[in-house]
Amino acid sequence: MKISAYDVILSPVITEKATMLSEHNKVIFNVAPKATKTEIKSAVEQLFKVKVDAVNTIVRKGKIKVFKGRKALLSDTKRAIVTLAEGHSIDVTTGL
Repeated sequence: MKISAYDVILSPVITEKATMLSEHNKVIFNVAPKATKTEIKSAVEQLFKVKVDAVNTIVRKGKIKVFKGRKALLSDTKRAIVTLAEGHSIDVTTGL
């Protein structure tokens, strides 16, 4: 079964650290937990029409949060830091 690029790339990460990385041609995305680096690379190239140099992934483990006395376990998330080739850029503030 072929998965689409929209199933691999879930959302862009818009934080202060991600904005600082964008100055160095890097973009951060939340990705599917089962996605591989090659799937992430092809999905970004297909969706944004850019050339990707490298993909680094991070798995953030879920934490236990307490709100009004109720405990909840936040789910694990996987992020991909995508390094773009020189001359290419992605504006994540615009919708897809």
